[in-house]
Order: sequence, then structure tokens, then C-alpha cells
Amino acid sequence: MDGAAYIERRDRIRTYFDRTAVDAWKRLATEAPLGRIRATVREGRARMRAAMLGMLPGDLSGWRVLDAGCGAGMFAVELARRGADVTAIDLSPEMVAFAAQTLPADLGSGRIRFLSGDMLADRLGRFDAVVAMDSLIHYPLADAAEALARLAGRTERSIVFTFAPRTPALAAMHAVGRLFPRGDRAPAIEPVRPEAMAARVDGLPGWRAGRTTRIGHGFYTSQAMEVVRS
Repeated sequence: MDGAAYIERRDRIRTYFDRTAVDAWKRLATEAPLGRIRATVREGRARMRAAMLGMLPGDLSGWRVLDAGCGAGMFAVELARRGADVTAIDLSPEMVAFAAQTLPADLGSGRIRFLSGDMLADRLGRFDAVVAMDSLIHYPLADAAEALARLAGRTERSIVFTFAPRTPALAAMHAVGRLFPRGDRAPAIEPVRPEAMAARVDGLPGWRAGRTTRIGHGFYTSQAMEVVRS
């Protein structure tokens, strides 16, 4: 996807996570003490990873899996422990380097390939499954749907991704977020009605929306959706 709006938003996200927020996200990925708000985000994300893993087979031996927007690599580690051959990519070189440096010793080298770049790059090749946890939440519905179409074009079995569901609570959190100084703000989250996202997924040739679940914990709210072959 090479639209100007997508590229502009992608570059803003890369700048934010590679410069402004990199230290905060590293702390979320460890057991470092956190304030009350960020602690709820850490727990919410842990619950979401568990929910998304529940939409994938327990044994991924022989599967090639793309972790699209891998961040600190926590999801990639869980996939590798299920036997998957994981390609983990993120826009932020800083986060990718941190993920590689903190890889658990029991996984050894070669089980996860960490890369920095665009998760939609054709050079990544084909996969049995794709996971995209909170990687599409900053894009409008049309751009998120186009990204899913690009991923579906090189995926054999399933895609599990998250989006920000349009809820009153999430809208209130966004209003609070706008009170922060502009330089400290994360790129805007784009809430989407679940039925609208499901309709877009059902419109992908050969695919349909499967299971979906919402995780809401403190300041973390996100919804997972499974995309499966029809």
C-alpha cells in the first residue's frame, strides 16, 4: 500500500515509537514498576495476547508466521514456543533491537527473524498465518482494510488482528489524551464499529470473519478478530 495518507501516518507512528515512546514501551515489556495507568495497559495487552493465541493452534510446528508490528517481541516468543518459524517485523529499529537483545535463551537463534520495516512489504514472502496486535489501530478503516487485503494475499490459513472498537469509554480516553502536550501524544487511534470491520473482512475474496473478542482493562481497550478461509 503506497497511498500518501498511509505513508504519512506510518512515518508518524515510526517516529513516535522509535523516539518519543521507546523507553515507555520497553518498560511495558519487562517487569519494571509502572504507574497505575500503564500497569493496566500492560495487563490488558497480556490478556489480549492470550486471547489471540487462543485463536491459533496450540502446535504451530511447520508454520511460517508473520508477527506484523512485533514491538518488544513478546508475541513472537509465544509463537516460537509453539513451534512456529516466526518473522517479526516492526517500524521501530529501536524496538526490534530491544526484542532481539531480550530474546529468551531457551529459544536460541534462528527461531525468530527480527526485521525493521513495513509489515506490508512483499519481500517478506508468504506465511501460514499472520498476527497483528494493535498494529492497525492508528489507521482509518479504509486503510486498515486495505492492509488486511495485502496481508491476506500472501497468507495461507488465518490472520488474527486487533482494532480499536468504537465505544463511549474509548472516546472518553481519547478526549483525555488530547489534553497532553502535542509532542507527547501518541498517533491518534482510529475507533471502528465491529460490524463495519467484519463487513470489510467478509468482502475479502476467499476469506470471512471468524471469532472475535474484546479486552477492556483499565486504560486498555482493543478487539481481536480472526480472519479465516471461507
